[in-house]
Amino acid sequence: MKGHRIPYSADEMAWLEANRTLPISEYAAGFNQTFSRDVAAANLHALRKRKGWKTGRTGKFAKGQEPANKGVPCAPGVGGRHPNAQRTQFKKGHGRSGVALKLYQPIGTERLSKEGYIQRKIHDGLPLQSRWRGVHMIRWEAINGPIPKGQCLKALDGDRTNTDPANWRLVSRSLLPALNGGRHKKRPSYDGAAPELKPTLLVLAEVEDRSRKLRRKEAA
Repeated sequence: MKGHRIPYSADEMAWLEANRTLPISEYAAGFNQTFSRDVAAANLHALRKRKGWKTGRTGKFAKGQEPANKGVPCAPGVGGRHPNAQRTQFKKGHGRSGVALKLYQPIGTERLSKEGYIQRKIHDGLPLQSRWRGVHMIRWEAINGPIPKGQCLKALDGDRTNTDPANWRLVSRSLLPALNGGRHKKRPSYDGAAPELKPTLLVLAEVEDRSRKLRRKEAA
């Protein structure tokens, strides 16, 4: 009965522990036949887990182990295979199907990211996160070259959808916390500040960043 633990005798428990490595279907069939019981395989599987009895099987192929059906052709109606098996097989020249095909967006497609940047799809390869790149970065790099390591682009007007290269300035990533208002938010964030305050906030963040780096250099 659901919610009630099934009782087992000492002899039954001894058999269950001794035969714990059997596949669950054989485990249940052997137990029920030996003791004239009618216990579901799921209940015996749960018992093994509660007892911490290991079967020695991980569900993974070990190194050098080959699947039993390696090299066996999958033809409809052969070997008991379902006649629809080939319908879901990969077909040469068709890399996408189903949901993947419906969701596919061609190279050149643009979208708005969660962070508010306009992104453009630049390739279909891997890794997945490299398929999309900020349009402001693409346009800025076309004029100025690759963005150096440790630096990033900051929208001067605070509008992340403005992809005009003239609107973006190369800054150190270490400036970003200060431009977000500082650790304790004692000043307005750069993006939320009035236009006339933005230049001052940027200069202040740069001065503080240089001063901090000089102190670290002297301390070292």
